[in-house]
Amino acid sequence: MSASDSFQTVRLLPFNPPLDWHRILAFFSGHLTFGVEAVMDGVYTRNVEFKGSLGVLSVGKAPGEDYLIATVSGDISRYMDDLIEPISHMFDLYAVPDQIAEGLARDPWLKALVQARPGLRVPGSFSGFELIVRTIVGQQVSVKGATTIIERLVRRAGIQILQDPSAQLGWLFPTPDALAGANLEKIGMPGKRVETLQRVAAAVACGELSLNPPHEDISELRLQLLAMPGIGPWTVEYMAMRAWRDPDAWPASDLVLMNLMTRQDSSLTRLALHKKRAQAWKPWRAYAAMHIWNSAVDGPGLM
Repeated sequence: MSASDSFQTVRLLPFNPPLDWHRILAFFSGHLTFGVEAVMDGVYTRNVEFKGSLGVLSVGKAPGEDYLIATVSGDISRYMDDLIEPISHMFDLYAVPDQIAEGLARDPWLKALVQARPGLRVPGSFSGFELIVRTIVGQQVSVKGATTIIERLVRRAGIQILQDPSAQLGWLFPTPDALAGANLEKIGMPGKRVETLQRVAAAVACGELSLNPPHEDISELRLQLLAMPGIGPWTVEYMAMRAWRDPDAWPASDLVLMNLMTRQDSSLTRLALHKKRAQAWKPWRAYAAMHIWNSAVDGPGLM
């Protein structure tokens, strides 16, 4: 039986305008895991497992209205009320664009970027575990390269839910337990990174590490992740941006971010100077990062 069979529930999810739906979809399209997710005709769709039930989540924007339309099909439709918050976080619907724009406008460069892309959001993730897998795989790898490896991980450790293994929505993302015990030889990653990935998966599987904490306090989780071999500040801050909804998260050592900042200001010659410049963008540095990344490409953005 397909995960989309059975019941269907629809909810309208309001947001504070403006919202740049095109760039949210472009980001997800550039980062999606084939077999698990899809972006088609202005709608994001993915397979979902929640509390032991399976289903399909679809999210689109209501034309001319300030809300998204979220549709959940399958057994998980019974949990729709519980899914509203994670879906809203995934699409950054609780953001306050006017406050963000006002805060970033103190810097003339950021003011121009915000004016060029009003309503730009920080795309989130339905699952903190999925995102940390993506983030670890993406260390020092292009977005395209990371996407290719993630698809291999799904084929090795994921759950096939449709008979056609090449179906666009034919798979569930691997569980932490399955990924921790999978054979990842010749997966396309250095051995040390494979060890890091499976160490984190094992920690999540046994309950030692929870990657979906209350969004109000993530300071302990930051420290817990940083203490793990193979996890550095870039990984933690990227998780804080997208999974934990920290509006001030700042992946300072991101090479693309640093290069774009230096291109704009040639005096920024080392990391300490980049960090100092970014202090002016508090408490909205995660949004500053998205605007700077998007200044290089009008589309899916960068890692």
